[in-house]
Amino acid sequence: MAINDLNDLSAFAAVARAGGFREAARLGGVSASSLSEAVRRLEAGLGVRLLNRTTRSVAPTEAGARLLERLTPALGEVEAALDVVNAFRDRPIGTLRLNVPGVAAHLVLPSIVAPFLKTYPDIRLEIIVEDSFVDVLAAGCDAGIRYDERLEQDMIAVPIGPRVQRFATAASPEYLEARGRPVHPRDLLGHACLRGQFASGAMPPWEFERDGEVVRIDPTGPLVVRLAAAADLAVSAAVAGLGIVHIFEEWLRPHLDNGALEPVLMPWWQSFPGPFLYYPGRRHLPAPLRAFVDFIKS
Repeated sequence: MAINDLNDLSAFAAVARAGGFREAARLGGVSASSLSEAVRRLEAGLGVRLLNRTTRSVAPTEAGARLLERLTPALGEVEAALDVVNAFRDRPIGTLRLNVPGVAAHLVLPSIVAPFLKTYPDIRLEIIVEDSFVDVLAAGCDAGIRYDERLEQDMIAVPIGPRVQRFATAASPEYLEARGRPVHPRDLLGHACLRGQFASGAMPPWEFERDGEVVRIDPTGPLVVRLAAAADLAVSAAVAGLGIVHIFEEWLRPHLDNGALEPVLMPWWQSFPGPFLYYPGRRHLPAPLRAFVDFIKS
């Protein structure tokens, strides 16, 4: 296989995973036109269309999907082979791709990314934000961040970020003065509640726990936002007095500290274990990932 063929295959995989030439170009730091030319060259050489292109999206054809399925682990092996030379460098070099949920991108990574990249200036970090659970290798990523209930058993998991987190409930003092302060989670059914929903459209119930008693409720209210992606909007609405919000405590903490929001039902706030960095244990660990694992452990 010629080097050009390998580059063209890598370009095809990048575009197929990103769902478009512009997004793949942005993630890869190259031009969309160079990726387009590489894919056209590959399709011409193979004599088959690999991508269906429309003005709004790019998706693999059946042939493209089959090729991507076999190509992804093969490209991973090539990267692993090239990564061997990292052991002979003074400091690691290369790209680290992480697949993370929106909440980790907002609450966990900000305190880690800058010091990590300052420590390892030759590493390029790519963050793919995705709230649905994916196979990190099939998605072209080296590792992911998820919570314990969504980890696969054959993965290595390393704690990252806070080890204990809580869902917190809060509202503005003005709202609570006008509508009253709930004393039990079921009181929320009579309040304006600012809800979140998953990409699927499902809205998770609000869950509370105290002295072994668990209460799940499904309140209603004037605003529904996409979880993580638009959580700031729900928090802003709560600060503005539109209703009660129920979300990760870290998201609310600045507003709780400055008095813009007041805790609601605090004895019922439910705690849960913090997130993990996870990656397959059956493969060579790329130098950028090894550096990241060592960094968060320290």
